[in-house]
Amino acid sequence: MENTLHLCCLQRPSEALCVTLTAASGRKQSSSVPNAIQEHRQSWKRGMLWCAENGKTTSSVKQINALILISATSVMRRNPFGMDICCRKGSRSPLQELYNPTQLSNTAILHQIRRDQVTDTCRANSVLSRKRRVLTPNDLKHLVVDEDHEMIYCYVPKVACTNWKRVMMVLTGRGKYSDPMEIPANEAHVSSNLKTLNQYSIPEINHRLKNYMKFLFVREPFERLVSAYRNKFTQKYNTSFHKRYGTKIVRRQRKNATQEALRKGDDVKFEEFVAYLIDPHTQREEPFNEHWQTVYSLCHPCHIHYDLIGKYETLEEDSNYILQLAGVGNYLKFPTYAKSTRTTDEMTTEFFQNISSEHQTQLYEVYKLDFLMFNYSVPSYLKLE
Repeated sequence: MENTLHLCCLQRPSEALCVTLTAASGRKQSSSVPNAIQEHRQSWKRGMLWCAENGKTTSSVKQINALILISATSVMRRNPFGMDICCRKGSRSPLQELYNPTQLSNTAILHQIRRDQVTDTCRANSVLSRKRRVLTPNDLKHLVVDEDHEMIYCYVPKVACTNWKRVMMVLTGRGKYSDPMEIPANEAHVSSNLKTLNQYSIPEINHRLKNYMKFLFVREPFERLVSAYRNKFTQKYNTSFHKRYGTKIVRRQRKNATQEALRKGDDVKFEEFVAYLIDPHTQREEPFNEHWQTVYSLCHPCHIHYDLIGKYETLEEDSNYILQLAGVGNYLKFPTYAKSTRTTDEMTTEFFQNISSEHQTQLYEVYKLDFLMFNYSVPSYLKLE
C-alpha cells in the first residue's frame, strides 16, 4: 500500500490549499478543502517546509496554518476516546456515525479541529478552566437528553437555543410534533417538555455521558452578549428582567438615578450593563444569568467531552450535520428563517464604541476562555489595555 500524506496550508480560515503526497511515486495532486486536521506532529517540520517552498508566508505558518493529515481514514475511523459505543437496534448510533463513518468527510475533519481546540485550551488554561474538579447534578441542568437518538444537547441562550429546543421536542416527542416551527417559542422553554441530565441518577448520568453523542452551539462572545442585552433590557415586555436585574444595575451603576428608574429598571444602558458584569461584587453575589453566563460555565467543556461543537456562524450546516448523524436528516431539517432583528457584528461594534478601554479589557478577561476555546479572535474594535 502506498504511504499517502495529505498536507494542507491554510490560506484563510475557511479554506486550505492541500497537496497529496504519495511516497511510492512522489506524485503531487493539489486540491482545496475546507480544513485539515493536525495529526502526527513529527511531520510538522516537513509540512512547514512544503508550505514555505510553495510561497506561503512565514507568518501564516507560525499561526499553525500548516496542518498535517496522515492516514486520514484511519485517524477518523478509530474511536479516539475509548467509548463503549453500542448500536441502537437496527441502526448505527450517532457516535458510530461520527467516529466510524462509512465515508470520511471534510465536515468530520473540521469538527475534529474544533474538538482539539477545546482540548488544547482546557489544557493550557487548566487553572482557570477547571476550578471545580467535580461536577454536581445541578451543573447538568442545561444538558437536554434525547433517549431515542442517544444524543445530549447543551443549550446556550442566545445561540439558536429556542429552535434547537423545538427540534429536540420533535426528536423526543415520538410523533407528537413533526414541524419544529409549529411549536410556540414559549412552549419550547417549558422545562417539563424536555428532560435534562440532572434528572437522572449518578450511574445513569455517567452511562449517558459515556455513550451518547454530546453537542453544543457557540457564538462570538460579545455578539452573544449584545444580543442578550438587546433582548432583555431594551424590550419593554421583559419586565421580569427589568425588575430582577435592571433595578439592581441602575442602583449600583447610575449616579443620581431617578426614583422611577430605581423602581422600574427598564432603561439600563449598555455601559451600565458592562460595568455590572465586570464588578467583582456581581460574581461574588451570585452566578451570572444564563443569558450572559460564559459557555464554559454553562456547559463545562473542560469536564465533559463534547463530540460536536456547532457555531452560530455556520448554524444551518452544523445543525443539519447533527441531524444527519442522528439518522433523521432525510425528514427533519433545522428551521431556517431570516430574522431582521438579529444582532450582527456591525451592531456589536456600535455598542462597544462608548465602552472605555479599561472596561473593554476587563470584560474580555471575563469571556476570554470562550474566545480561546471556540477559536474566536479578539474583535478589531476592541481597545485593550
